[in-house]
Amino acid sequence: MNDENVIVVENLVKEYKMFNSKKDRLLESMVPGYQKHDVFRAMNDVSFTVKKGEVLGVLGKNGAGKSTLLKMITGVVTPTSGKLEVKGKISSLLELGAAFNAELTGYENIYQHGQIMGLTKAEIKAKEKEIIEFADIGEHISQPVKTYSSGMFARLAFACAINVDPDILIVDEVLSVGDMAFQLKCFKKFEEFKKRGKTILFVTHSITDILRNCTRTIIIDSGNKIFDGGVKDGVELYKKIIVGLKPGDLKKQTALEKETEKIEDDVELKDEQFKIIDDPENETWKEHLIQNDKVIDYGNGKAEVFDYGIFNEKGEYMSSIENDKEVYLKSRIRFNEDVLDPIFTMTIKDFKGLEMCGTNTLIENVLTGSFKKGDVVEVTFKQMIKLGPGKYTLSFSCTHISGNGELEVLNRKYDALLVEVISNKECVGFIRLDSEITFEKK
Repeated sequence: MNDENVIVVENLVKEYKMFNSKKDRLLESMVPGYQKHDVFRAMNDVSFTVKKGEVLGVLGKNGAGKSTLLKMITGVVTPTSGKLEVKGKISSLLELGAAFNAELTGYENIYQHGQIMGLTKAEIKAKEKEIIEFADIGEHISQPVKTYSSGMFARLAFACAINVDPDILIVDEVLSVGDMAFQLKCFKKFEEFKKRGKTILFVTHSITDILRNCTRTIIIDSGNKIFDGGVKDGVELYKKIIVGLKPGDLKKQTALEKETEKIEDDVELKDEQFKIIDDPENETWKEHLIQNDKVIDYGNGKAEVFDYGIFNEKGEYMSSIENDKEVYLKSRIRFNEDVLDPIFTMTIKDFKGLEMCGTNTLIENVLTGSFKKGDVVEVTFKQMIKLGPGKYTLSFSCTHISGNGELEVLNRKYDALLVEVISNKECVGFIRLDSEITFEKK
């Protein structure tokens, strides 16, 4: 392990024995040579390294093997084979309160947890006040933990885990414990760790949290590492997996060239209209606008979003949008099979891939009806784009809810157009607010 790497994982494998009955499990443990089990491989030959100061996002569907991986890194689970090296003190937010004794008071559990983390009594004493203040459970700190509500238990466990000043922090879907005020403290602490250059492994199903917080991402699928690279590319691949596309069906992803490219200019929500039109002539709308040469294009092919554009009320093309003026976002979709009640969508993202806003015909309660093979539909979203000034990407798609209630992606054109939003007044944050302000001197 070099000085930069704090976690090294090489060819990591974790297997579990699977028995059909308790009888088989008992006999195998008692009778030499008796074997009556199947093998489930939860982690399959996974390798990666994590450098000091990285914030690594770990994505994967439920059951993919994410928690198994993190438990092996923290030492809770022993690998079947492979190499695993960790440099530095780890604090894990995987299973909050696992080290707590329900019969002890909250105060006593602070010391027990600290000792398990390898802290001396003096080090725990130095952190005691900070932990108690962070947990903010009042006089309950002197009561046995078994009397706590689930919320109080989580608050104290989180406070103990986050305030031991680890070198490596492992977070698994636990930044949402407690009430809103406590959640804000959790996120502020998380941001503090990032600014101090701590190494963080972050597991969540929130794509937004991954985009906002991580510097790199890996994707685990059925125990295999199928992606390791830039956050934006990882998130887009994960979106495909969520809608049922198998990794083998996807184009091989390379570790992204640059997470955010310098793209020269340029890009835009609420009333929808659509109509079936004749198959248009050769000229397309998109050729008059700034297209992204790395558009993300996928789906099952039952329909194709083949054209898109941005227009003003006069029907003129726009590559920049004033955030106080109505615009028309249009897409053309050709159906390759008969489809009942397709969903037409539009999304605007920033250059990091964070979805800023979007809508679709399902959200807006617009009935789309039936379309035959060969039909071409023109969809219009008429609205204002009240985003703060900056550069964005515009995405269009056509999806469908199948008979069993699953989302079916017919075709997505993500990050298809590049557009700039401009403003005639200053904006604070991500959106423009046009407020009517009154005051009265008393």
